[in-house]
Amino acid sequence: MSLDRIDIAILDTLQRDGRIPNAALAEKVGLSQSACSRRLDNLEKSGIIRGYHARLSNAALGHQMTAIVHISLSGQFEKTLTEFEAAVKRCPNILSCHLMSGEYDYILRIAARDLADYERIHKEWLSAMPHVTKINSSFALREIIDRTAMGMKPELA
Repeated sequence: MSLDRIDIAILDTLQRDGRIPNAALAEKVGLSQSACSRRLDNLEKSGIIRGYHARLSNAALGHQMTAIVHISLSGQFEKTLTEFEAAVKRCPNILSCHLMSGEYDYILRIAARDLADYERIHKEWLSAMPHVTKINSSFALREIIDRTAMGMKPELA
């Protein structure tokens, strides 16, 4: 789907305020409400907009620690990857998981209450996942940036 300046304005606005009413969004981007609604539907159907979410604070929910975990598996066979990924999806503390190129097979971002909670996650979840041969954990001292919004550039249109 090719994006024009109005699509980009819609996306830029929604990234800042996903709860903006259609009437306000339409006014902001210079469209009628019905035209804005049609464009929004097209952006959703095309998969550019994947959903609308509330951003929660892990710290406010009691998860003060963020661990970045590098995982090595016993191989890169499809069955190995599929079984590991299925196990990752079952662990509620894993916030994100990325299949990587390079030294490690996966990088995980994990929320834990404290070091004891991370040890529990390590024992009960990470060490028990299929095909894991190496786990390397690092702990974030401070979060500098956690973007969910991408800067939209009009020249992409």
